[in-house]
Amino acid sequence: MLNIFTLANGRLFQEEIESLEELSRFQPIWVDLENPSPEEKHWIKQYYDLQIPDDAMDEDIEESARFYEEDNGELHIRSDFLIADEDEPRTVRVAFILNQHNNALKSKGVLFSIHDEDVPVFRLLRMRARRAPGLIADAKEVLLKLFDADAEYSADTLENIYDHLELVSKKVLSGDVTDALAGEVLAAIARQEDLNGRIRRNVMDTRRAVSFMMRSRMLNAEQFEEARQILRDIESLDSHTAFLFDKINFLMDATVGFININQNKIIKIFSVASVALLPPTLIASIYGMNFQFMPELAQTWGYPMSLVLMLISALVPMWYFRRRGWLK
Repeated sequence: MLNIFTLANGRLFQEEIESLEELSRFQPIWVDLENPSPEEKHWIKQYYDLQIPDDAMDEDIEESARFYEEDNGELHIRSDFLIADEDEPRTVRVAFILNQHNNALKSKGVLFSIHDEDVPVFRLLRMRARRAPGLIADAKEVLLKLFDADAEYSADTLENIYDHLELVSKKVLSGDVTDALAGEVLAAIARQEDLNGRIRRNVMDTRRAVSFMMRSRMLNAEQFEEARQILRDIESLDSHTAFLFDKINFLMDATVGFININQNKIIKIFSVASVALLPPTLIASIYGMNFQFMPELAQTWGYPMSLVLMLISALVPMWYFRRRGWLK
């Protein structure tokens, strides 16, 4: 899918392109390629004289090679964006190419973005740019606003993690944690821990991309200050992610502690039963020995007396354990 974005009266407008002829009718500041076909890549090559690298969205590319500037002034940035899906949270690799001197457009430049699937941050920026006139003035601000929206999206996701962990805390701290409930709690905690880790990695990647833009000296004074504000916002998220890791560890330890308590209750029952049955077992073993002569067994009351002794020897330990409160 090939979408272009143009500026009109300070607003960002989106157009879906289905042919090379349509592409030539617009002067965009942002060209977005979502899972592009070979034909769409050929249109970009033919009209903008821009070759999209074959490894643009590769996940195994070296970290040091994700930010660089070509001799012709093209700025290449590969950054990860978070998708906080409830069932499958993940990150999507997006390749940015900022062409600051595009002769075909006769403008200050155009931003190209290539990715395999739709990114929530992109939708958020498109919605804001349509509603807020003057939010974006050129291609560099599009890139900055994307990273700004990415930091805000991460913050919103952290708030959702707070809400989910609050529900988990109520279940854990209620005191009545069964093994089934503990399993649900551990699964919920694991999902939030995974999402929190992805957020931490995502903001680290965004920090590196924004820092690269600042070091490349491509930003004017106002944009440079905006980039510094994005970095400050990202730094404020670090303390939240660290706090959430501590809270997750606390809930994990508390849940495992309740599981151990439940297991100890089961072991306690077996321990009490084994101790209580030791005296009857001793009596039964004595009377079950193959003696040549045993006066107690010679009488008619011999076996009933042994059964009574076994019952008394079992009840006395149980009475003692109950009095000490060990059976509660």
